Amino acid sequence: MSFPLAGQRFEVDYGDLVASNAYAEEGRSLTYEITGGALTGNSATVAFEWRHLFGGTYAISWQEADGSTVVHIDDFEAGRSLAFFTTPDAQFFRLEGSLKPLGPVHQN
Repeated sequence: MSFPLAGQRFEVDYGDLVASNAYAEEGRSLTYEITGGALTGNSATVAFEWRHLFGGTYAISWQEADGSTVVHIDDFEAGRSLAFFTTPDAQFFRLEGSLKPLGPVHQN
C-alpha cells in the first residue's frame, strides 16, 4: 500500500526550523528542504516508512545519509506535527509545530 499523501508537499514550522516535505508519487521517498532557521538550504531525498495511527495521523520515519534519525507524528487533519530526531553525535531534539499543505509535488 502506498502512502495516502503521496504526491503532496507540506510545510512544517517548528519556530526555529521550517521545512517542506515533498512525498514522491511512488509513496516510498520524500524530499525535505530546510527553508527557515540555522539549517536553511539543507535538503535531501530519503526513503521513508509510515504507519497510519488514527484519523489523519501518521508516524513517518527515515534515516539521513549522515546517520541522523527522524520520526514525525503528523496530524494532517489538525495541522500539527511532532518531530523527534537524533544527530550523528547523539544529540536528541523534540519539536512541535504547525503542518500545512503546499499542494502537489510538481508545483512550486
